Amino acid sequence: MFKKFSPILISFILTLLLYGQDGNHTPPKFDPLRDPFNDLKETVSLAQKSDKRIILDVGGEWCIWCKRIDKFMQEEKEISQLLDKHFIMLKVNYSKENKNEKFLSAYPEIEGYPHFFVLDKNGKLLHSQNTGELEKDKYYDKDKFVEFLKKWK
Repeated sequence: MFKKFSPILISFILTLLLYGQDGNHTPPKFDPLRDPFNDLKETVSLAQKSDKRIILDVGGEWCIWCKRIDKFMQEEKEISQLLDKHFIMLKVNYSKENKNEKFLSAYPEIEGYPHFFVLDKNGKLLHSQNTGELEKDKYYDKDKFVEFLKKWK
């Protein structure tokens, strides 16, 4: 039975299992054990196939604002739709366990967390976004966030 499966079909099935049915790649949490070089390589491949840009979401499980931004992006329907349609998100861990210094040294300095880097579908840096600029009071501002996503889609 397995001899009938083509390598392309097997690859497609593995991709769905690894990245979810929507093709949007991101580990559910910031994981200090993940290899961001390998994750980015896989994400670039998916971005090229889907013609989407990439957002590197840099932060950690220790970061309350990282959790707030995740919740915000999931709850706000317009933002969730823009992300699904135009971007692939990739979480990159930054924590005392693993600062991913070698990986992050290729990008501009980060002032605070979470931080977004927008990349084109080939992995080239387009923009460095301080997410503090997207905040309002003790949460995030929908209008600022939508403007950011529309600008970089």
